[in-house]
Amino acid sequence: MTAKKLVYYILAAFVFGTMLVIYIQFNSSKNINTLISGNEKLLNEFRVNGELKDLEKDVLSIESKIRGIVTTKDTTNIEGLEIQIREIETDLDLLQKISDDDNSVKYIDALDYLVHEKLKFSHQILDSFNIAGKTAAEYLITTQKGKLLTDSILLNIKNIDSTRKRLFQNVTTSIDISGAKALRFSTILIALVLISAASLFWYIINTIRRQVQLITDLNISEKKVKQTAQIKENFMANMSHEIRTPMNAILGFTNLLQRKNLDDESKEYVQTIQKSSENLLTIINDILDLSKIEAGMMRIEATPFSIRGLVHSVETMFKVKATEKQLRLSIIVNDSLPDTLVGDATRLTQILINIIGNAMKFTQAGTITIEIINEGEKNNIVNTGIVITDTGIGIEKEKLSSIFERFQQADDAVTRKFGGTGLGLSIVNDLVLLQAGTITAESEPGKGTRFHITIPYKIAAQEATHHYLEASTLVNINNFDAVCILVAEDNEINQSLIKHLFKSWNLAFDMVSNGKEAIDKLKLNPNKYGLILMDIQMPEMDGYTASEEVRHTLKSSIPIIAMTAHAFAGEREKCLSYGMNEYVSKPIREEQLYNLITRFTIINTTDKRQTNTTLNTYNNTYQYINLQYMKDVSGGNIEYEKTVTAQFIEAIPEDLAALKKAWEQNDMTTLRQLAHNMKTTVSVMGLNEILQPHLDTIEYEKLTEKIFLQQLESITSILNEAIKEADIFYASF
Repeated sequence: MTAKKLVYYILAAFVFGTMLVIYIQFNSSKNINTLISGNEKLLNEFRVNGELKDLEKDVLSIESKIRGIVTTKDTTNIEGLEIQIREIETDLDLLQKISDDDNSVKYIDALDYLVHEKLKFSHQILDSFNIAGKTAAEYLITTQKGKLLTDSILLNIKNIDSTRKRLFQNVTTSIDISGAKALRFSTILIALVLISAASLFWYIINTIRRQVQLITDLNISEKKVKQTAQIKENFMANMSHEIRTPMNAILGFTNLLQRKNLDDESKEYVQTIQKSSENLLTIINDILDLSKIEAGMMRIEATPFSIRGLVHSVETMFKVKATEKQLRLSIIVNDSLPDTLVGDATRLTQILINIIGNAMKFTQAGTITIEIINEGEKNNIVNTGIVITDTGIGIEKEKLSSIFERFQQADDAVTRKFGGTGLGLSIVNDLVLLQAGTITAESEPGKGTRFHITIPYKIAAQEATHHYLEASTLVNINNFDAVCILVAEDNEINQSLIKHLFKSWNLAFDMVSNGKEAIDKLKLNPNKYGLILMDIQMPEMDGYTASEEVRHTLKSSIPIIAMTAHAFAGEREKCLSYGMNEYVSKPIREEQLYNLITRFTIINTTDKRQTNTTLNTYNNTYQYINLQYMKDVSGGNIEYEKTVTAQFIEAIPEDLAALKKAWEQNDMTTLRQLAHNMKTTVSVMGLNEILQPHLDTIEYEKLTEKIFLQQLESITSILNEAIKEADIFYASF
């Protein structure tokens, strides 16, 4: 039954019930009124009957008293006689008011006449007694007139009584009928009320039962949805792992092949393999990003980044392809836009790559222009405008509204000709919305397309230092002679790839196939390794369990880098919660892995190295500090360099002490603010990259005492060594 029909049924039932109640109430009231009227008549009959009896008694009493007065000559009863006569007059007046029955009225009129005649005759006897004496009065008494009057009066009273009895019987019958009807209608009304109450009660109980059933079904459904989501997440995680692992090998060995001396045909084959692998990886990433967004697991970070550096990296990425297609790629960053912003640089890069990649795909000739503009600043927030214009094939106006939908492209022919999943712009739209931004598109077939994106970013207090390292420029700038790495990886192809990479970096390592073997290695040689590379999914003991063993059972603080194919938001936090220090996503990029190894092995191999070198230049021979940013800012101003170096040396011990004090006082607001401010303090010495993960953990993560002390220990260790190097640099002035 539809809701609309149910409303009509309820309305009809209400109207019918109301009319029925009115009808029953009307008839019930009518019968009750009849019952009341009949009761009044009954009371009147009782009163009439009483008056007749009183009249009969008074008439006989007067006659008896008159005889007594005449016989005894005692006149003392005359006064009482007058009172009774007045009572008779009163009774007659009341009887004269009866008008509800013609026979009664006729008899009452006759009775009135006879009673008055009787009273006259009684007065005659008394007058004769008073005037003529006893004999005259006795003579009148012995006549038949008095007896005849008395008999006639009694006969009329009897007739009136008989007539009233018939009327009394009729009234009684009417009362019985009215009472029965009133009772019947009252019973019907009560029954109706009870039925209505029972129906309403049944309806309420049935509604509650349905609601309880609905809640139960919803709970079951919710559990099924959660189970389905969990199954989907596990499936996506496994799929990510299983697909990215061979992709890691393909891309890794392709990079290695490119370093070999290949003939032109072989180079072409290798480049084709690499390009196809990267395209496949892009599709995989799109699907995983879509899953993360659908599951609400896409996390938007808030860290400082250089907008110009980011745009430059994106430009470098597309420059070769633009040259190949003979397209002019133009990128303009408005001078009024602050360079260092706070936001998610990774997601912004993803947005730019998707849209510029689309522009490259659909533009055969002409220009692709990217303009980054300042659309207004307020409360330290800048609305960053991104306008991407191409001279490509364009999109029909009526299809513009659907280009941001999933699995949608402007035309089926586009899919056949250019390929693609139709997910790129949908993901871009979701990423923009997740960052509280807006995106619009304008296009004209044959003339090109224009995308306009606006994303609000916070303006950083000071420029951030970011270094974009390309794979082709990797140089072994660190000495790994004293470093040995323990690698826990079960996939043979990945093992081969890591072996090749580490050999090319002159990096010593031991390889095991699962977490249990890694634990056994550490038990045998607890001080041998400076770093652990830990795969997450392994037989016998996975990476999470093995990391917990390292931290809790072995009580070791050796850095652990997770190698995971899980691309879900929150993976880094999950790894950290199990005691790992960082994670690298598969397929492993050479530069990313190299940077992580460099960062963590430097931290843990300081005591194994000779640090007595006296560096007085700002080249990369320093193990911790990087003076490039300072040199860029100072423009050769030695006094400035000396001042900021002295400030750094003085401020760092105070900041470390303040961090510890804020934690001891449980002042989390001050603690997080100190961590945030230290990012600016350490940036002058180029320590952002090394310290940012630890400072981010203190600033953003939920801290336990163990996590805080671990982070503080790492920060203190790094900064103590950095201060030593800063002292050396300061002494060189």
